[in-house]
Amino acid sequence: MATDLKELSNFSYSLEKIFPEAEDFLPILGTDYVEYYVGNAKQAAHFYKTALGFQSLAYAGLETGVKDRTSYVVVQDKIRLMFTTPMPKGENKKITEHLDKHGDGVKVIALWVEDATKAWDETTKRGAQSYFEPRTESNSSSFSNSHLWRYYPHIC
Repeated sequence: MATDLKELSNFSYSLEKIFPEAEDFLPILGTDYVEYYVGNAKQAAHFYKTALGFQSLAYAGLETGVKDRTSYVVVQDKIRLMFTTPMPKGENKKITEHLDKHGDGVKVIALWVEDATKAWDETTKRGAQSYFEPRTESNSSSFSNSHLWRYYPHIC
């Protein structure tokens, strides 16, 4: 006997909780940015702008007082990408070592949360290994509260 698949309803696409008492301990509001370690940040940013329609948002390098790396941030709608490359004789060897081992690729996925300190507390309490504790960084026009968890580089 043939079954009318349009009448089948053994599934539900909803946000209804399976366990009503369950609480979301880490409400993620979105992705803040994705940082790539690349061999040539200027070229990568140029490609994304000319080929994919991204716009320049920010720059960090010698002109802004950053001596160990150069970063370009490009944006398109809600997507923010940061391309970072080490300075040839910079003191930060971590970027160079990462590129030598893995080549160009994603290094950081920054998630947007309401309270970074609370997110850090909740995740480390559940076993996440912290890369550094929450800290506030600021410049003349803005500030951010951020932290990083460890990741597993050999999976990347």
